[in-house]
Amino acid sequence: MTTLHDLTPKFRNIRLLLAREKGHPEGDREEGYDVLAPLTHEGQLEAEEWKSHRAVCRVRRFHTGEDDLIGRLRRKPGGQWYFDYAEGDRDDEVGFHLGEERFVTGEYVSIKRNGAMHTYQVARVEQP
Repeated sequence: MTTLHDLTPKFRNIRLLLAREKGHPEGDREEGYDVLAPLTHEGQLEAEEWKSHRAVCRVRRFHTGEDDLIGRLRRKPGGQWYFDYAEGDRDDEVGFHLGEERFVTGEYVSIKRNGAMHTYQVARVEQP
Protein backbone atom coordinates (compact mmCIF):
# COMPACT_ATOMS: atom_id res chain seq x y z
CA MET A 1 0.00 0.00 0.00
CA THR A 2 1.33 3.45 -0.94
CA THR A 3 1.61 5.99 1.87
CA LEU A 4 2.23 9.74 1.81
CA HIS A 5 5.90 9.05 2.47
CA ASP A 6 6.10 6.95 -0.70
CA LEU A 7 4.77 9.67 -3.01
CA THR A 8 6.86 11.12 -5.77
CA PRO A 9 7.89 14.79 -5.71
CA LYS A 10 5.11 15.47 -8.24
CA PHE A 11 2.37 15.20 -5.63
CA ARG A 12 0.75 18.38 -4.36
CA ASN A 13 -1.94 19.44 -1.92
CA ILE A 14 -4.27 21.70 -3.88
CA ARG A 15 -6.81 24.04 -2.20
CA LEU A 16 -9.74 25.19 -4.36
CA LEU A 17 -12.12 27.88 -3.06
CA LEU A 18 -15.47 28.91 -4.51
CA ALA A 19 -14.99 31.90 -6.81
CA ARG A 20 -17.45 34.73 -7.39
CA GLU A 21 -20.83 33.58 -8.62
CA LYS A 22 -24.51 34.42 -8.25
CA GLY A 23 -25.29 34.34 -4.54
CA HIS A 24 -21.60 34.64 -3.67
CA PRO A 25 -20.38 37.98 -5.12
CA GLU A 26 -17.14 37.73 -3.12
CA GLY A 27 -16.77 33.97 -3.51
CA ASP A 28 -16.72 31.79 -0.41
CA ARG A 29 -13.58 30.86 1.50
CA GLU A 30 -15.60 28.31 3.51
CA GLU A 31 -16.58 26.23 0.45
CA GLY A 32 -14.18 24.28 -1.68
CA TYR A 33 -11.96 21.27 -2.12
CA ASP A 34 -8.65 19.93 -0.90
CA VAL A 35 -7.13 17.64 -3.52
CA LEU A 36 -4.04 15.44 -3.28
CA ALA A 37 -2.80 14.73 -6.81
CA PRO A 38 0.34 14.56 -8.95
CA LEU A 39 1.03 17.57 -11.16
CA THR A 40 3.38 18.21 -14.07
CA HIS A 41 5.89 21.08 -13.91
CA GLU A 42 3.25 23.17 -15.73
CA GLY A 43 0.68 22.43 -12.99
CA GLN A 44 -1.51 20.01 -14.95
CA LEU A 45 -2.77 16.69 -13.63
CA GLU A 46 -0.17 13.97 -14.29
CA ALA A 47 -2.13 10.97 -15.64
CA GLU A 48 0.73 8.46 -15.67
CA GLU A 49 1.70 9.22 -12.07
CA TRP A 50 -1.98 9.07 -11.07
CA LYS A 51 -2.25 5.57 -12.57
CA SER A 52 0.60 4.37 -10.35
CA HIS A 53 -0.81 5.94 -7.16
CA ARG A 54 -4.61 6.02 -7.61
CA ALA A 55 -5.29 4.90 -4.05
CA VAL A 56 -3.76 8.05 -2.53
CA CYS A 57 -5.22 10.57 -5.00
CA ARG A 58 -8.05 11.93 -2.92
CA VAL A 59 -10.38 14.84 -2.47
CA ARG A 60 -12.15 16.46 0.47
CA ARG A 61 -15.12 18.70 -0.24
CA PHE A 62 -15.87 21.17 2.52
CA HIS A 63 -18.66 23.68 3.11
CA THR A 64 -19.69 25.39 6.34
CA GLY A 65 -22.77 23.75 7.83
CA GLU A 66 -22.27 20.46 5.96
CA ASP A 67 -20.28 17.33 6.72
CA ASP A 68 -17.07 17.03 4.71
CA LEU A 69 -17.16 14.54 1.86
CA ILE A 70 -14.07 12.40 1.35
CA GLY A 71 -13.52 10.79 -2.03
CA ARG A 72 -11.07 9.85 -4.75
CA LEU A 73 -9.76 11.60 -7.82
CA ARG A 74 -10.74 9.36 -10.72
CA ARG A 75 -10.48 9.37 -14.50
CA LYS A 76 -12.98 8.00 -16.99
CA PRO A 77 -11.80 5.94 -19.99
CA GLY A 78 -12.11 8.99 -22.28
CA GLY A 79 -9.80 10.99 -20.00
CA GLN A 80 -12.40 13.04 -18.10
CA TRP A 81 -11.42 13.66 -14.46
CA TYR A 82 -13.97 13.54 -11.65
CA PHE A 83 -14.36 13.32 -7.90
CA ASP A 84 -15.91 10.06 -6.69
CA TYR A 85 -17.35 9.84 -3.18
CA ALA A 86 -19.32 6.54 -3.19
CA GLU A 87 -20.30 3.60 -5.39
CA GLY A 88 -22.21 4.56 -8.52
CA ASP A 89 -22.14 7.86 -10.37
CA ARG A 90 -25.01 9.74 -8.68
CA ASP A 91 -22.62 11.63 -6.38
CA ASP A 92 -19.78 12.13 -8.88
CA GLU A 93 -18.56 15.68 -9.47
CA VAL A 94 -17.11 16.09 -12.93
CA GLY A 95 -14.41 18.61 -13.70
CA PHE A 96 -14.74 20.74 -16.81
CA HIS A 97 -11.60 20.02 -18.85
CA LEU A 98 -9.56 19.36 -15.68
CA GLY A 99 -6.97 17.55 -17.78
CA GLU A 100 -6.13 20.78 -19.60
CA GLU A 101 -6.41 23.12 -16.61
CA ARG A 102 -3.39 24.40 -14.69
CA PHE A 103 -3.44 24.01 -10.92
CA VAL A 104 -1.44 27.13 -10.23
CA THR A 105 -2.30 29.67 -7.53
CA GLY A 106 -4.75 32.23 -8.92
CA GLU A 107 -6.02 30.07 -11.80
CA TYR A 108 -9.66 28.93 -12.07
CA VAL A 109 -11.22 25.49 -12.57
CA SER A 110 -14.85 24.46 -12.98
CA ILE A 111 -16.57 21.52 -11.33
CA LYS A 112 -20.12 20.30 -11.87
CA ARG A 113 -21.77 19.75 -8.48
CA ASN A 114 -25.44 18.92 -7.92
CA GLY A 115 -26.18 19.44 -11.61
CA ALA A 116 -24.70 22.96 -11.76
CA MET A 117 -21.28 24.17 -12.86
CA HIS A 118 -19.31 26.12 -10.24
CA THR A 119 -16.00 27.91 -10.61
CA TYR A 120 -13.23 27.57 -8.05
CA GLN A 121 -10.00 29.47 -7.70
CA VAL A 122 -6.76 27.69 -6.92
CA ALA A 123 -5.92 29.21 -3.53
CA ARG A 124 -2.67 27.32 -2.95
CA VAL A 125 -0.55 24.43 -4.18
CA GLU A 126 1.91 22.86 -1.71
CA GLN A 127 4.00 19.77 -1.27
CA PRO A 128 2.42 17.26 1.14
